[in-house]
Amino acid sequence: MSRHVVIVGAGPAGLAALEHALRAGARVTVLDQAESPGGQYHRMPLGADATRRQGFDRRLLAHPRCQWCPGATVWAFDRVESRLHLLRGQSDGGGRRRLTLVPDALVLATGAHDRTLPFPGWELPGVYTAGAAQALAKGERVAIGERVLVAGAGPFLLPVAESLLDVGAEVVAVLEANPFATVRKGWSSRPWRLAAHAGKAGELARYAATLARHRVPYRLGRAVIEARGTDRVREVVTAKVRADWSIVPGTERTHEVDAVCVGHGFVPQPELAVAAGCVLDGGFVRVDRTQQTTVDGVFAAGEITGIGGAITAAAEGAVAGCVAAGAEPVPALIRARDRALTFAERLATAHPIGPAWRSWLREETIVCRCEETTYGELTRAAGDPACPGSHALKLGTRAGLGPCQGRMCGPTVSELCGGTERHHRPVVQPIRLGELAARTEGEPE
Repeated sequence: MSRHVVIVGAGPAGLAALEHALRAGARVTVLDQAESPGGQYHRMPLGADATRRQGFDRRLLAHPRCQWCPGATVWAFDRVESRLHLLRGQSDGGGRRRLTLVPDALVLATGAHDRTLPFPGWELPGVYTAGAAQALAKGERVAIGERVLVAGAGPFLLPVAESLLDVGAEVVAVLEANPFATVRKGWSSRPWRLAAHAGKAGELARYAATLARHRVPYRLGRAVIEARGTDRVREVVTAKVRADWSIVPGTERTHEVDAVCVGHGFVPQPELAVAAGCVLDGGFVRVDRTQQTTVDGVFAAGEITGIGGAITAAAEGAVAGCVAAGAEPVPALIRARDRALTFAERLATAHPIGPAWRSWLREETIVCRCEETTYGELTRAAGDPACPGSHALKLGTRAGLGPCQGRMCGPTVSELCGGTERHHRPVVQPIRLGELAARTEGEPE
């Protein structure tokens, strides 16, 4: 009998895992919270032809050994029985069905979300994450504003700017916080290995041409350090920053905008991996050369093992899907994965987060937006000997205890307060009490 592989996440990593698990003869169930596959990378405009190829073959989802489950939220993992608990239905609607799955192997491809560093005024309406701005532009054909500044760190700022221009927004500028020397050092080391990533050079040339055509300046070593406005953002203050992201005095400049888009890289979403008992390294899921985690039968691929982009995620997913199905990956799959990982290493070196970004903050700057916890409250609590440890810090300030459960502010709070550990939560996604008490119906149909 063929092995039953469950894949959580239908982005580039999950879809590659699906393809190679099917090739190896497995029976595969694919779960994703979204109603359509592809993740952020393959997102299509609203109303687009659902049969159109999006960089992956949709026929895979119609394969007789594939069960595609959109609108599926995995909210818990039972370690004893290796049982997944999930809900089917719209997350903001009623009547979701409670179901369970017991797979022979599990592939976690849950991806990542934007990381946005706090700065004065970042809680104002009109301040968006880079991912949200792109999702609205690509999926809904909606611009977040008429006059938008794009800022942060990393090459993801370029496709975001392109998406905004495509829906008619005026992009004032694209600002990369890392200076030229840092970016050059990351991308120019061991240049003979860049040939393996020639396709990325083509993408970069396309983005550069788009910015040039629309006369959008691209500035290195400059960051947004403040947003101003009453009812919403009306202007932003940018400044030149050093390699450690400390502000160069006297370089501040004000821009009139009606929206600002900021992204300082990505944060993995390992909550389900933590629930399964997987060990993390620096917030990322630890995997071996076959993409297996520290838990037998549980594999991980994509951004939860390290931020490397869609190509790296797909290369990892291919290996994970093959091994999860009980097959031995061919050397070509391993080589492709290893080549992709070198790109991820360059990305991390060229676009790091400078440790002096906290110099942008003021005592009244909000860090946890859910609970409106300020920088001053956090630093005082962290220095209070009566509140040692992350648990006491959370209880004392409520940082990380709001609706997002630390998904947005967690890394920032950890960095500001000397590090906090991740705790296992039996419930890894929001679920209503009525749904928790409802009868389990069995496996999805």
